[in-house]
Amino acid sequence: MNYSILDFLGLLGAVGLFLYGMKVMSEGLQKAAGDRLRNILSAMTRNRFTGTLTGFFITALIQSSSASTVMVVSFVNAGLMTLAQSMAVIMGANVGTTFTAWVIALFGFKVDISAFALPLIGLSVPLLFAKKSRNKSIGEFLIGFAFLFMGLSMISRYVPDLQSNPEMFAFLQKYSSMGFGSVIIFLLVGVIVTMIIQSSAATFAITLIMCSKGWITFDLACAIILGSNIGTTVTPLLASMSGNVAAKRTAMGHLLFNVFGLIWCLAIFYPFCNLNVWLTEVIGQGNPTDLTAFVKHLEATDPDIYNHLFDGSLPQGHSALKSIMAMQVSVSFGLSVFHTVFNLINLSIMIWLTGVYVKIVEWLVPAKHKEDEEFQLRYISSGLLSASELNIAQAEKEIGVYSQRMERMITMAKDLVHTKEGSEDFNRLYSRLEKYEDISDRMEIEIAHYLNRCAEGRLSNEGKLHIAGLLRIVSEIESIADSCYGISKTLIRKQENKAPFNEEIYANIDMMFGYVHEAMSMMVKELTDIEGVDETELIHSYNKEREINNLRNQLRQGNVTNINDQHYDYQSGIFYMDIIADLEKIGDYIINVVDTLKADFRRPTAKR
Repeated sequence: MNYSILDFLGLLGAVGLFLYGMKVMSEGLQKAAGDRLRNILSAMTRNRFTGTLTGFFITALIQSSSASTVMVVSFVNAGLMTLAQSMAVIMGANVGTTFTAWVIALFGFKVDISAFALPLIGLSVPLLFAKKSRNKSIGEFLIGFAFLFMGLSMISRYVPDLQSNPEMFAFLQKYSSMGFGSVIIFLLVGVIVTMIIQSSAATFAITLIMCSKGWITFDLACAIILGSNIGTTVTPLLASMSGNVAAKRTAMGHLLFNVFGLIWCLAIFYPFCNLNVWLTEVIGQGNPTDLTAFVKHLEATDPDIYNHLFDGSLPQGHSALKSIMAMQVSVSFGLSVFHTVFNLINLSIMIWLTGVYVKIVEWLVPAKHKEDEEFQLRYISSGLLSASELNIAQAEKEIGVYSQRMERMITMAKDLVHTKEGSEDFNRLYSRLEKYEDISDRMEIEIAHYLNRCAEGRLSNEGKLHIAGLLRIVSEIESIADSCYGISKTLIRKQENKAPFNEEIYANIDMMFGYVHEAMSMMVKELTDIEGVDETELIHSYNKEREINNLRNQLRQGNVTNINDQHYDYQSGIFYMDIIADLEKIGDYIINVVDTLKADFRRPTAKR
């Protein structure tokens, strides 16, 4: 049988179906869990052991260590998790990825996949039309599960039969008999294949099928699995490229964890493989190395049966076919044992070295100190999005930083009021306010663009409402910057008209600034924990807004009296009231943010 380009495209399609199945499973689960998944991940990383368990369970559920580590990078980027906490979660994720290997080992060769995949899809489709979004998400999860095993079955069908292609067989034979050099070569094959398809689980499935059919020996299959642990670090590395320093350090820590594990494993590679062969025999699954020897012996002693073994022409009850099927199960268990034992030993060693990891990655990825006034989003970036539900947390943290910048802008506006007009300090502070206003516009656009990208993903209904609320908050915060800049432009007009302010005006403006700054500080505090705002904080914000409005009314009435009593001239009063009006507008924008927090984010049942 010649291996045509159509067969190769069929293999690509089978791998694609396998990966798509995992993607649909992951997204269906994330939608079904919604915010709960994010809250669980942030709550269960308080120490290295709970963090490790969290990484294990999350990866086992979404069937992808790449996806879970990208999520971890996102959380570190968002400031929800420290670098040390992320190391523990990543270690757990490496163990969690073995869950997929065990699912494949337990079901992939013992069950006729087509016998349950299509019925499972048939049972799941009605859930897609359910009224409850959670039921729809469960349906997607089940369909993704079926796709995963359909892809596995098709990979088995389309992987090239090296025995029937002498050229390819000769090529592999050349590199499969070089002793330890072959181990290094096939390890690199595992790295490259996993880098390309960005899934160690898919690499495991392909390796499992190749080894189970006797095309490569068990130890070389182990080398490919070992390499896949390095290749899977590419996805989080890509995700961190446009992230902050903490995100880059997290991805680097993931790479180092697997590299250090690779070093000790290569140092004892053959004894370690023998250990896993023994463990496979202990659990009653036979010797996984027997398959290759059996196939080679069959080729030498009975070439007719050997030639018909892989083309499906042998009857189901044939003794050779029965032996092959039993040995396939042994190989699948052997590789799963290798994958699991390697990651468990690696974890048991490395979990005690978390502090060392942190120091190493901090040295490898040093922090770059940049001026605060340079435009650079701290928590979100234009890089890869991990999961729309989880990316909302990054936007929330970035909005918190956005509000802190605007709080500083209010302070700058107050300082500008008291700075001597026409002086170098006045011009420098005015330029700084102007720059902050420009930064504010750009931050609004970037955060809104990021939220829109999140909205294009697969979101729960709660996630969609949160994004709508965050977009409203971003718009209100930008309006605060406009009002602060409006105060600076009023002062420029005041300077051009040479309108003086007396001590009474300055005192009243400072009083209004004080009220507004208190309201702003409350809002910033609330935005640091958007989903945990309680009733008391909201009541304080509403009370402060009423105080601002009452003071504005009081100062407006007093302004008329003061002009009539000739405390200052009419023109000075106009500029004075313009500043008061801008400050009162800031209060309105702040309370609009508070209203959004109350309507879209506060959990009424929460007790503090």
